[in-house]
Amino acid sequence: MKNIKVFAGIILAGLVMSCSDFTDSLDAPSESSLDEQVIFSTPGLAQKAVDGIKIPFGETNSYRGRFLPWYGMNTDAEWYNSSESVSDKSDLVAYDAKPNNAEMNTTNNAWAMMFSGIERANICIRGIRAYGNPAPDNEMGYLLGEAITLRAIYYADLLRAWGDVPERFEPIEEATVYLPKSNRDIIYKRLIADLAEAATLVPWPNESAATTSVERINKAFVKGLRARLALVASGYQQYPDGVRRSNDPELSVQNMYTIALNECRDIIQSGSAHLEPTFEGLWRKYNQENLSAGGESLWEIPFGEGRGRMLFTFAVNHANSDQFHGNGSNRGGVAGPLPNLYYDYDVTDLRRDVTCVPYRWGNPVNGIAKQQPGALNRWYFGKFRYEWMNRFVTSTNDDGVNKIYMRYAEVLLMAAEAANELEGPGAAAPYLKEIRMRAFPAAQHATKVDAYVNSLGSKTAMHQAIMDEHKFEFTGEMERKQALIRWNKLGENLAEAKAKMTRLQQRTGEYSDVATTIYYKFNPDNVTITIYGLNHGETANPGAGWTSVTWSNLSDAKIAGLYRPGVNPDQRQFWPIWQVFLDASNGKLFNDYGY
Repeated sequence: MKNIKVFAGIILAGLVMSCSDFTDSLDAPSESSLDEQVIFSTPGLAQKAVDGIKIPFGETNSYRGRFLPWYGMNTDAEWYNSSESVSDKSDLVAYDAKPNNAEMNTTNNAWAMMFSGIERANICIRGIRAYGNPAPDNEMGYLLGEAITLRAIYYADLLRAWGDVPERFEPIEEATVYLPKSNRDIIYKRLIADLAEAATLVPWPNESAATTSVERINKAFVKGLRARLALVASGYQQYPDGVRRSNDPELSVQNMYTIALNECRDIIQSGSAHLEPTFEGLWRKYNQENLSAGGESLWEIPFGEGRGRMLFTFAVNHANSDQFHGNGSNRGGVAGPLPNLYYDYDVTDLRRDVTCVPYRWGNPVNGIAKQQPGALNRWYFGKFRYEWMNRFVTSTNDDGVNKIYMRYAEVLLMAAEAANELEGPGAAAPYLKEIRMRAFPAAQHATKVDAYVNSLGSKTAMHQAIMDEHKFEFTGEMERKQALIRWNKLGENLAEAKAKMTRLQQRTGEYSDVATTIYYKFNPDNVTITIYGLNHGETANPGAGWTSVTWSNLSDAKIAGLYRPGVNPDQRQFWPIWQVFLDASNGKLFNDYGY
């Protein structure tokens, strides 16, 4: 019988298994002398091993500090707020990353940590299959389904960041330490098949004690992830020979969209998840760290209080620790919506003021910070707010807030997209209407929901509406980039985003009635502010009691920073494999895509 062994230092495999304070619940040892048969025939021990699959999410330079903060920018809706700077950070988002990028070129980077998670999952899957007697109605079956799904998550993110990567579905042996890249189509087919099995093993949200929390895998998430991967696998993406769909007939649009539609309809018909009643309520619930399953969040990457940087990176900016947090100076605001996005929303869209925030929190006086206007060229994501938290963050380096990996709104939009492709716009309409019913006040439903969606009489019009809705729904969640790639819209939409920002800068076209001066005044609480001049047509001086702020600082250089001049984003859809992993691959790995 084999013993479980964890070999730190195998660079290619990324088996860096140090257990940080990622989360108190994940206390699995980094090296075990217990016999594999004992571990995987004992539910309590097996659960600890499966929990250990999640540890790489929280390692310093993994999801926590590198992948989540940097993958997903820049798009037609969001960007790194210092994209115009010349730095390794801006190279990552402006489609000009190099293999020796200083932010990424370390042996403990996300690439290594993802393969570390895959190795942990492979060991658990082998052990549970061999010794656990897994079945759909027992605990070991659930743990097998959870392990299979966690492995699929790591692989899904490897594929979206790097394209073709090594294929590892068995624990590493001496003969498999060094592997070449595999065709991603093979991996996608395996993941889609694996998730079909996992869906038979895990219960729906709240059908078991484990699935009462969004930090544990449930059937709705497994099916949603399978639908997402089916759409991606059949979509456009950059291959070594160019941007195209897969040539594999098993990954045809017909086949993959059928899988996606069936999975989404299963989730919808199950009634096990739903949209939160209001968009703002969804994000308040998220920031309050409500982990109860059965709502909109289907699964979240779990972080302990001393790990994770979602607010640290993406929150409305705070100049320093204040009445809302003790997280340190200049927290949040690393990224934000493109300056034009606020003006592209319908003025009655309730998502606009949650997604796009034009103010920051200034330096506190006697511990109390006040809001102050930002700048036209630096907006903030309002989905992430220290001021909406119940817990007071005391760590100066992490905030501990989870990452929502998938929510029910995505299921509805995937259902709409797949139904439109396979059955036409009439079949897609109910799903799009459900999204928009929450987005607009009830008084607007007749025009903004029913009349708008009913007017989408062709597949082309409906598809365009779905792509637009995706932007207004998901900005700030770093899901847009992969969607643009699979729709073959990345380069086109980024170029149009630059053109939109230029028109905003010059106040021409659709932005001709946007004010060049805004005005603000403090509310009775003397902490928050009201701003006048943000809506189209609000160009007049509101009179006494208001303070004016120039709203014109959107430079050519700032606009050009969305992606590097001379760079074609469609030729840089993926990051390069970092040099440290190329050097340690025994000549097996190399970069495509002109790197």
